[in-house]
Formats: sequence, C-alpha cells, structure tokens
Amino acid sequence: MDKRAEILAAARERILIKDGPYGTAIQRAKLGEEGYRGDFDLELDQKGNNDLVNLTQPALIRTICDSYIDAGAHVLATNTFNANRISQADYGAEHLVHDINVAAARIIRDAADEATAKDGIPRFVAGAMGPTNKTLSLSPDVEDPGFREVTFDQIKQVYREQAAALIEGGADVILIETVFDTLNCKSAIMAVRELADETGRDIPLMISMTLTDLSGRNLSGHTVEAFWNAVRHADPVAIGLNCSFGADQLRPHVQLLSGIADALLLAYPNAGLPNELGEYDEEPETTARLITPWAEHRRVNILGGCCGSTPEHIAAMARAVADHEPRDIPEAEPVMRLAGLEAYEIAS
Repeated sequence: MDKRAEILAAARERILIKDGPYGTAIQRAKLGEEGYRGDFDLELDQKGNNDLVNLTQPALIRTICDSYIDAGAHVLATNTFNANRISQADYGAEHLVHDINVAAARIIRDAADEATAKDGIPRFVAGAMGPTNKTLSLSPDVEDPGFREVTFDQIKQVYREQAAALIEGGADVILIETVFDTLNCKSAIMAVRELADETGRDIPLMISMTLTDLSGRNLSGHTVEAFWNAVRHADPVAIGLNCSFGADQLRPHVQLLSGIADALLLAYPNAGLPNELGEYDEEPETTARLITPWAEHRRVNILGGCCGSTPEHIAAMARAVADHEPRDIPEAEPVMRLAGLEAYEIAS
C-alpha cells in the first residue's frame, strides 16, 4: 500500500493518536542561547529558535519524540513549525532551512521506524509546515488595505522548499497546520501538489485550521465549513482543527466539521486556555475527560495535543479513547460547494 492507503487502513482500526507540541517540551529543557545556537556562526540571538534545535540538539528532539511514542502516539509531527525562509529570517538563519527540515524529518523517521520494528504498530511521520508570520489575505498597514508584504508565488516557493526537504528527510505526509489565512494554505497546497507532480508520487496532505474567535472563524474570516469548501479540492487524507482553544471551546466546531468532511477528522486542541502569564494549567486527565465524548460519539479519527500539551496529556488522551471506535467517513453529496467567508452550495 502507498502511504495514503496505509494511513486510511490504520485509521479504520483505531482512533489514531497524534503527538503534542515540541515548543512546550523544548521550553521545559531550559536551553540557554548557546544551547539553541550550537556551533553556528549566526549574528542574531537564537534563543527561542526551536527549529534550529533539530541541528544543534538532535538528541533532545529524539528524546521528545520517544516520549510521545511511549505515550501512545501514532502520528508523529516534525519539529518544523517555523522552519521556512520567512520565519527563519527573524533569526538570520534562512540559509539553514533545507538542513533543518531534512534533519527534523530524519530524527522522527528513525524514531518511528525503530518503534514500529519493536511492536509492529504502524506510525506515520507528518512533515509540519506552519503558517509563517506573513499573511496574503490581510494588509499589515491599516493605511493601505491593498498592501501585501509577500506575494502568493513567494509564499508558494517558501513552502515548496520546506516540503521538498521534509519529504527528502522521510516524511510520509505533509501537515499544513495552524491555518489562520486560507490563502496562505492554498499556496502551501499548490506547492505540495506541484512537488508531487514533479516527483511522480502521491504526497498525502493533512490540513488543520485554527480559529481566532468562538464564532468559529480563522483570521481571514472563513467559517469552518467555508474553509473546508475552499480546500477540499486538495483531497487531503485528513482535515481538522488545532490550537485555537481548549477542547471544551473547540467541541462544537469539531462536531460541525465531522459531519461534513469526507476525509479523516483530525483534532488537536490546546491544553485549555492560557492563564494571565501565558501558561497552560489544564491537567492531563481534564483534557482526556473533555475529548472523551468526541470518541464516544465517533466524531474523530486522529486526536492529539497542541500548545501546553505534554506527553502526559497525550498518554491520558490515548487511554481515554483506546476502547472507542473511530469515526466513519461520510459520503459527500454531489453538489457544487463554494466558499466566500461563508459556505454556499448549489444543488445538482
């Protein structure tokens, strides 16, 4: 089987568990600036450059990955949320983007393969691509609504470079995550599809939207249903929601998407909402209790954690859903589905 078929087959057997964030775990390691920098001669301060840690502290990344595997994770994302030229420009490390992504994917690939060789449980490496810190849909200048810092083609090329390096390192699937701007996501989709065409192979996509308010819209204004209509043409193996809020606030939006998406349903919420210091206080068992109804009502196929989540959160979630059947993928009615900020359907 190809990777798309393998993922779908595994998801028919159980609710798959995705890992948690690397940023939270790296912060817990309390690295100094030199720990981030390693031996690289870079002019800017590197503290907080979590993606560079793939090159400077690979053993730490492997340890974090192993902790998620031990917690029960089947879908293992790479530590590459900001491993693109736009985001790495903040650290003056654009020239290291290729090496960062290849190294990140190889670390997770090795860990996944070694674990599967021991217990026979299929595991999948998801090459993670974050949203960058630029937006195609909105102007950063309130005095000039038409101004954009980047073009669609520039963003596409940034994603193309990252995706190619992730695949080179051994990623099974590309995860376009924390989508706050649907147009940015479309550029990432095009980048991956062009890469797939040139390499002559299927590169499965997982796409995950993030909501910016409780009404259920991302920053570019799309509702959950409109977003699905806007990206469904990419034929993702999984569509979902991540970050945004805790599981309690994300619940109605997961329920909505679960009912309309003819793809695997992916959800990985934050560990509750941050406190006044920006820290997450939700206990693992609380998160597990909140996501359990999603499994009981067969709303999800892949569950994991985002900001504030730890291996303990992932383990608690894995235990909570272990005996529940995965969601059945619904068949989509053959109608024309359009998307402005709202979804619109034209009956056949």
